[in-house]
Amino acid sequence: MIELLFVACLSTAPDQCQERSLLYTDITPMTCMMGAQPELAKWTETHPAFTVTGWSCRMVRDGEREA
Repeated sequence: MIELLFVACLSTAPDQCQERSLLYTDITPMTCMMGAQPELAKWTETHPAFTVTGWSCRMVRDGEREA
C-alpha cells in the first residue's frame, strides 16, 4: 500500500496545520510521486479552506495503518 502523506494548513490561519493522507493499493511509489500534484490539486478543490504546504509518498506496512 502506498500513502500520499501531506500537510494541510488553514488558509486563514497558516499556523494551524494537520497531517492528512490518501491511501492507494494499486500504484507504485514512483506513480505516487508523479501523480501527487494533480491529486493534491483535486483535494484542495474539495477543501478550499486549506492549502497544502508539503507532501511525500511512502510505503505503508500493514501494522502502520491507523484504524
